[in-house]
Amino acid sequence: MKVLVADDDAIVRTLIVKAVESLGHVTIQAADGKQAWNILCNNQDIALLITDIMMPDMSGESLVKIIRGNEGTSSLPVIIVSGIVSIGEIEGILQLGNSCFIAK
Repeated sequence: MKVLVADDDAIVRTLIVKAVESLGHVTIQAADGKQAWNILCNNQDIALLITDIMMPDMSGESLVKIIRGNEGTSSLPVIIVSGIVSIGEIEGILQLGNSCFIAK
């Protein structure tokens, strides 16, 4: 399975990539939401997105809204990994159609 990992923190991104690759999956990395969207547009075989919410240029929340509004990507499973721990914020994130939330 090909997994796109988007996080502006290179250390966190590397840790997630190593964990995903240790399970036998292929990864592609993005440093922000804009880069992640460009990768998604050019790689139809991505099966999962793991993304942070707080990123420069395009936030993870904006990225997910674009993904859900696009016919070709609307059903892509998304896992949010973020330092946000407020119950209200987490509920709002999950209402965007994300598959799950993992706190950093």
